[in-house]
Amino acid sequence: MQFNSYLFIMLFLPSCIGGYFGLQHLGRKTGARLFLAAMSLLFFAYGNPWYLLLLLASTGFNWGISRMLLENVKEAGSAPSPGRDGGKRKAILILGIGANLGLLFYYKYFNFFLENLNLFLKQDLLLTRILLPVGISFFTFQQVAWLVDSYRGETGGYGFLDYAIFTVYFPKIAMGPILLHREFIPQLTEEARRRMDSENMSKGLMVFAAGLFKKVILAEFFAGPVAWGFSQVGLLSAADAFLVMLAYTFQLYFDFSGYCDMAVGISQMFNLELPQNFNSPYKALSPVDFWKRWHMTLTRFLRNYIYFPLGGSRKGKVRTYVNVMAVFLASGLWHGANWTFILWGMIHGAAQCLNRMFDRQWNRLHIAFQWMATFLFVNLGWVIFRADSISQAKQFFKRLVCFGNMQINPGFIESFKMVELPQVFLNHRIMTIFLIYGIAIHLVMNTRNMAEAGLKPTVQRAAGTAVMLVWSIISLAGITTFIYFQF
Repeated sequence: MQFNSYLFIMLFLPSCIGGYFGLQHLGRKTGARLFLAAMSLLFFAYGNPWYLLLLLASTGFNWGISRMLLENVKEAGSAPSPGRDGGKRKAILILGIGANLGLLFYYKYFNFFLENLNLFLKQDLLLTRILLPVGISFFTFQQVAWLVDSYRGETGGYGFLDYAIFTVYFPKIAMGPILLHREFIPQLTEEARRRMDSENMSKGLMVFAAGLFKKVILAEFFAGPVAWGFSQVGLLSAADAFLVMLAYTFQLYFDFSGYCDMAVGISQMFNLELPQNFNSPYKALSPVDFWKRWHMTLTRFLRNYIYFPLGGSRKGKVRTYVNVMAVFLASGLWHGANWTFILWGMIHGAAQCLNRMFDRQWNRLHIAFQWMATFLFVNLGWVIFRADSISQAKQFFKRLVCFGNMQINPGFIESFKMVELPQVFLNHRIMTIFLIYGIAIHLVMNTRNMAEAGLKPTVQRAAGTAVMLVWSIISLAGITTFIYFQF
């Protein structure tokens, strides 16, 4: 089930909110949490009921492993026991992490592995048709973090129902954010959060409406030219290539941050808080700054559960750069089973290393140059991220610097979907397109993120919320899935 669907907006979400707070009002605290868990499972099962068994098995397995890890920990927060028991617990941790990563490998990377093995060995091993379960990359990393925290003795105070909701909670199951137990589970039992709060409901609706508008109106506006451009890269002029590249930069941001806004807004309606996942990433002044702003919970996971365990920056400069490259290799692989994602991750890792090496020199540059260089680098990286293959990305870059042809292809102009716009805009399509590009740049550069905005309910914001909701809902037909659903 998708947030941007009539079924979710008109039926699922109101039923879920009503049932949850109705049970809370009746004093059925456990019943309310059971209801939230059941609705989350229904949300997950809607697309493919068979994968519900996979999620349930993963939840039960990881709960069992975490209890085994806690057996020799006398109280939450104590250090792992030394000696033989410590070695046994470490083996259990490795088993648990290995099982989670093995499941992810099978569903996401098995065919990619076979394809490359066939090329290397000149064999013809049969590929298997494997449908990727929704959200497997997200809930796998969350389970790994849970197991590591259990090994550290941090999860002993939770019951199974708390953990189950933490795992399957529907606003974040498909595309994150990647949660940590300590920032989410304690909220489930706080007395003040069990009563419906009109202010939280209003703020949540505003954030949800903004996210829905980002996806349905803004991201979908740029989806057409992106699909058009990458389907005929060899025919692009330099101007086409530049505008298509910029279109994908905007599409990806509005699509993914729109989803995260919707997840945060829905959670706020339930009086629950999710961590911030975006902080105006296109305002970044360096590659390092970009990854402090983009997909922040993934960055946090990679830092806390890969970079720091590898030694972080504590073992000298060379080891630090090796660790950084390992982290971004993991980031690239996490995003998908394609050499384009691996290359994209390695390029970002190399940029991080260079940024660290020449930090003093970089900081002496004018802030405008820092922003332009970072924004251009991120844009070029998104070309590799979006391309079907490395050869297609190379062809795209060749078209991008083919300055002999700067004309805009009529097909590019026609690829924009403008059915909701008044006729006066349709009569001046080129001007309208450049106007909306300008609006997009303004939005990513000059608007505050949801955490900064505060969103105190006002009459103006209520009107804006209504406009965004109505415009988005009447535009839902034919809307594509979220880009990060494939990850």
